[in-house]
Order: sequence, then C-alpha cells, then structure tokens
Amino acid sequence: MRIFVTGASGWIGSAVMPELLGAGHEVVGLARSEASAQALEEAGATVQRGDVDDPDGLAKAAAASDGVIHLAFQHEAAWSGNFAAAARADRRAVEAMGAALADSDRPFVLASGMLGLTSGRVAREDDGLVPNAEVRANPAGLRAATALLTLSLRGIGVRSSVLRFPPTVHGDGDHGFVATLVGIARQRGVAAYVGDGSNRWPAVHRSDAARLARLAVESAPAGSVLHVVGDEGVAFREIAEAVGRHLGLSAASVTPVQALEHFGHLGHFVAVDCAATATITRELLAWEPTGPSLLEDLEQDHYYGQA
Repeated sequence: MRIFVTGASGWIGSAVMPELLGAGHEVVGLARSEASAQALEEAGATVQRGDVDDPDGLAKAAAASDGVIHLAFQHEAAWSGNFAAAARADRRAVEAMGAALADSDRPFVLASGMLGLTSGRVAREDDGLVPNAEVRANPAGLRAATALLTLSLRGIGVRSSVLRFPPTVHGDGDHGFVATLVGIARQRGVAAYVGDGSNRWPAVHRSDAARLARLAVESAPAGSVLHVVGDEGVAFREIAEAVGRHLGLSAASVTPVQALEHFGHLGHFVAVDCAATATITRELLAWEPTGPSLLEDLEQDHYYGQA
C-alpha cells in the first residue's frame, strides 16, 4: 500500500514510518520544514511538503494514496492556549482528506485522545460515541467531534477508524508528558502528585503504538474505535515516586490549587483519573503490547539524562 502519513516526523510518526516500511508499504510523509523533509527521506519515505493548514494539498495527497494515517495536530498552538484553533484546523484537514477518499473503501486512520473520556471508571472503546453536554462545553470536545466525524466517513465509502491515544506515549527519546514531569520535578526539587495520587493514567510504549497504527490502516473495520493502551491505569503517585527515586527527590502531595502553580500548563490535567482498557482493540486486531510498561520505562536512564 502507498500510505500518506501526516505527522510522520513526530514522536509517534517517526516510529510508525519504519513499522510501515518494514511491512512492505510505501510511505509518503507530510513535512512542513526542510529538517523534517530530510529526516523523512533518510528514513526511506517519499516527502510531501505542506502542513495541516493546507486542506487542498492534503486532499491531493490523500487521493493519490491507498490509505491515510493522520497523526498531525497543532500541539504548539494547543498548549499555548489556542486549542480551539488547532482543533478547527484538524477538522478542516479531516473533511478534506475524507472527501478525497470517498467511495473508495480506502482506509483513513485518525489519531485522537482519550483524556476526559470518562471519570472514575475504566473507559472502553464504545464510550464517548455520543458526546454529552459536558464534552460539548469543553474545548477538547472539538477534537472529540472530529473523531466522530471520522467514524461517520464509513457512510461515504471510507474505511475509517480512530486511534485514541493516552496522554503518555513513552520510550527512549520522549520529550512529551513524562519528560516534562521529570523536568518539573528537577526544577521544583520535589516529585509531586495531587491529593493521594490515586488517579490513574493509561500509557503505551511508542513501539506498541506504531504497530497498532499499522494494523489499523491494514485491516481495521470501518467505524472502529481503537484504544492505544498498554497500561490500563498507573497511579499518578507511583509515577511521581519513580521519578523522585531516580532524581534523589522526595515524592509529595500538593493540593489542586497548588498543582496549578507547581505543574504549570499541566496543572489542570495531572489530577484527572482516566484509566482505559484496550480489550476490544486487542481482540479485534490481535494486537498485544510487548514493549515495557510505563513504570518499567521509568526505571531506565533515558528519562533522566535529558535536560
């Protein structure tokens, strides 16, 4: 298959590319910079220059492919306080590529999230298919709506599926959520958690995430929701204790109000309980995570040698 991958040079995309190439697929990767283009070429992919703000270019690339994996999202804009603009750009991109694939039965795989899907119980793949008022009122609800739009593409002849990623996709080279927590602990001199730290975070190793993305584009049924989950739920206190142990720092509780100052832009998220299962996903695609768990990964040195 000739597969068009947006976000191909990102943290997850750069693992998806060799996974696809190793399975015999041709990869066309979207690159918005010269550095990204060079990295894609060196990895063995064909380069498509552009970005998610160019719906016409995305549509042409999708039309020329045998399938699409859409991993790109304007994370910089989202984290800087303009999540709504990033979500709107994402929706325009999905609309354009979905229309280009109409009546073809070709696959379209969308990367989405699971944060806030449920609270206080383990989320399943069949949760969140009908957004409630709380989700609609939340800026993140815009992204959830785009996921539902993607699922609806099966009605126009697209084999669409949604990959719900946990907040933590970990591994050597990670500069995301876990690396940020390590940096905050080092800066603050304490590895903090909120309240009793019993709130749970799902996680997956990057290699397992890449393999599931390949399986999705190859064979996920139209309208599938897939949970990219290795660890169903790791208590946040255990994460903090592992980080503190390796940095020689104590792990300590902070209040929700203190968390806003201590964790900065992550302060609103670190107390969320968002455990999730991938039981349906594993059975549907015969996917079994084989990479290290989050706590096993936190025992390695690669998270602590970074600045």
